[in-house]
Amino acid sequence: MATAKTTTAKKAAPTPVEHTIEKPAAPIKKKDTWVYKDRLYELTTGKKPLVFTLPTVHTQRCPLLWFDEKLGYQRELRYATNQKTPFVDEQEGTATMGRITFRDGSLRVPKENVTLQKLLSLYHPYVLNGTITEYKPDVIASNDVEWIEMELEAMNLAKSMDIDEAEAVLRTEFGSEVSKLSSKELKRDLLIFARQRPNLFIDLANDDNVHLRNVGIKATEMGLLKLSHDQRTFSYGETGRKLMTVPFDEHPYSALSAYFKTDEGMEVLQAIEKRI
Repeated sequence: MATAKTTTAKKAAPTPVEHTIEKPAAPIKKKDTWVYKDRLYELTTGKKPLVFTLPTVHTQRCPLLWFDEKLGYQRELRYATNQKTPFVDEQEGTATMGRITFRDGSLRVPKENVTLQKLLSLYHPYVLNGTITEYKPDVIASNDVEWIEMELEAMNLAKSMDIDEAEAVLRTEFGSEVSKLSSKELKRDLLIFARQRPNLFIDLANDDNVHLRNVGIKATEMGLLKLSHDQRTFSYGETGRKLMTVPFDEHPYSALSAYFKTDEGMEVLQAIEKRI
């Protein structure tokens, strides 16, 4: 009788697990955003001495320190012509000291001298206190454009103003002398004021209280209203009846302009404007 042979299946060998070792990521280097170019530095004191020397070494009399917010302490500065950095704690070897001399109020530093440029642009105490500044024609041009546009806006606003509005604005600067000016003189002085001080002119032109103050002053000058000697009470000029009391520590005409905005004051204002 034949016997059946049984075969035992062989177990497959386990597949070895591959372990991959990840390489540590290389540290990301911070991109140097410094622009390499020739730079011009100027004194901002309004004077141009023949020779002006900046301190280049930290001393008790003239400390050269810069506070590093990342490190949390002040770092000593020193200008050395053979070093790559103005920070003493980063300098190596013997330092060859240099001089920083402004002639006729300016100093031109070539693009190769990066150490001096960074010292004068970023770290030197005379930069932080505004004694010296880097000449930046693009920033100056931007400021000039902004000023010219503001001046143009003020001039156009002054040109479209009527005489009453012009008188109200000029009265804030020249006081009661405005009442003696003719319409042509008012218009001329208004345009000059708008050209010379455009930011203040625009603020005054957009301030409603300026017109109300002017109405109150004109009414007082014409005798329609009367302000007491202690400047505490407004009354009607003809009848002497009390109109309002000026709050303590407030300008009388500012208080009067605020009164004109109330329901009762608006009726008084309309009556005054008709008589003016």
